[in-house]
Amino acid sequence: MSVRFGRFVFNEPRRELTRDGRRVALSPQAFELLAVLLRERPRALSKAELRDRLWPGTFVGETSLPRVVGEVRRALGDRPGEERLVRTVHRFGYAFVGEVSEEEQSARSEAVADAAETGAGLMWGERLVPLAFGENVVGREAGCALTIPSGLVSRRHARIVVTVQGATVVDLGSKNGTLVGGRRIEQETWLADGDEIRIGPARLVFCAPGAVSTRTGRPSPA
Repeated sequence: MSVRFGRFVFNEPRRELTRDGRRVALSPQAFELLAVLLRERPRALSKAELRDRLWPGTFVGETSLPRVVGEVRRALGDRPGEERLVRTVHRFGYAFVGEVSEEEQSARSEAVADAAETGAGLMWGERLVPLAFGENVVGREAGCALTIPSGLVSRRHARIVVTVQGATVVDLGSKNGTLVGGRRIEQETWLADGDEIRIGPARLVFCAPGAVSTRTGRPSPA
C-alpha cells in the first residue's frame, strides 16, 4: 500500500513515511498503527482491536496505545483539539479521517525495483515484499522485515538470509513451525524460485532475483 494525504506519502512496502519528500521518523509500533488505520479507513477501530494488531498475544497497559497514537499525531502535525487526520472516537477507539489518494501502482513498481536491487522478494497475496541482502526476519513483532499480525505467528518466527549465492530460510524455534513446500523444516533450507513458505496463516511465495520483475500476483493468503 502506498497512499498520499496532504503533504505526506505513506509507503508500506518501503516502510517509509515522507513529508514533502523528506523521511519522517516513526517507531515500529507507530508505523504499524498508521498502516492499520490507513488500511481500514474510514472505519473506526476499537482500542481492543488496535492493541491486538500492534501487540498480538501480549498484555499491555492502558497508556500504551494512546502513547503510540500521540506519536503518530505529532509526526503528522495533528495539533491537540484539531484531529484533522486521526480522530478519537469517544470511549471506543480511533479512525483515519484525512483525504487519501491511492498510489498502488507506484508502490508495486517501487517494490519490484527494490526486490530486483536487493536480490529477492516474497509474494504475499498481491503484495510484493522486497528482501534485503543479509538477514530478513519474519514474525508478528513490529519492526520485522515482514510483520504478520496473527497469534499463530511467533514474535520472531523465521529468518530468511539473502546472499550472492542464493537465499535460505530457517525457523527460529517458533511454536507452530515454518513449512516449505508443505513440509515443516528442521534446519536451514535453501529456497528456489516459486517455493511456498507457510508461516501461520500466511502463504508466501519466494521470488528469486531473475523472477521478481515478471512474477504477477498470487492468491490471497488463506
